[in-house]
Amino acid sequence: MILHRERRRPVAWKVRSESIASGWLTPFVALEWVWEWVAFALSSWTFIEVLEYLETFSVLVAVVFYFAESGDRLKQRHYQAWQVVNTAQGKGGSGGRIEALQELNEDRVPLVGVDASSAYLQGLNLEGAKLVRSDFSSADLRKSNFKGVDFTQANLDSANLRGAALDRAWCEQTDLRNADLNGSSLVRVDFSGTSLDEADMRGADLREAQWQHLKSIQGANIAGVRNAPKGFVEWALKNGAVDQPGAEQ
Repeated sequence: MILHRERRRPVAWKVRSESIASGWLTPFVALEWVWEWVAFALSSWTFIEVLEYLETFSVLVAVVFYFAESGDRLKQRHYQAWQVVNTAQGKGGSGGRIEALQELNEDRVPLVGVDASSAYLQGLNLEGAKLVRSDFSSADLRKSNFKGVDFTQANLDSANLRGAALDRAWCEQTDLRNADLNGSSLVRVDFSGTSLDEADMRGADLREAQWQHLKSIQGANIAGVRNAPKGFVEWALKNGAVDQPGAEQ
C-alpha cells in the first residue's frame, strides 16, 4: 500500500542559513534546501502519485504472469532435458545426461524406455526413478544411486555397477548378464525373472534379497557375497555360479 503524507513547506533560505554552524557547510545545506523545495513542489502533483500506483500495479502484473507461465517454463525445461538425453543416444561419455536425467527424475518425470547404453554416467543419482524397459547396457554406472528404482524389463547387460546402491530396486525380468556388481548394495532387491549369467557379484550385499525366482545365474561369481539369504549360495553354486575370489571378469 502506498501512503502519502503532506510535505511541509520548507523554511526561507534566510532562516535556514542562520542555523549553519560552519561556513564550509553552506554549499551542502543549500543543495539540500533546493531539493526540499523540489520535493515539496512535486508532492502536490497528482501525476506523480498516479505514476507510483502504476509502478506498483506493474509489479503485481509481472508476478501474476510469472506464476501463470510457470507450467510452460517447466515443460520447456523438461523438453530441453529430453533433447540432451535423446541426442546422445548410443554415444559414449556423459554429454550432459547425468544432469538431464537427474533433473527429470527430481521433477518425478517417468524415465520409461530411456536409452543410455554405453554412456559414462558414474555417480548418477536416480533414486526412486521409473526406469522400466530402460537400456543401460555397457554403461559406466559405478557408485550410482539406484535405490528404490523400478528396473522391470530393463537391459543392464555388461553395465558397470561397481559400488552402486540398488537397495529395494525392482529387477523383475531384468537383464543383468555380464554386469559388474562387485561391492554393490543389493539389499532387498527383487530378482524375480532376472538373468545374472556371468555377473561379477563378489562382495555384493544381498541382505534380504528376493532371489527365489531368479531366472538364471550360470557363471556368476558369488565369491565373498555379504549377508546372503539362507539357501542362496547353495542354490547358486548348484545352478552354475562360481566362487572364485581372485578371478577377474
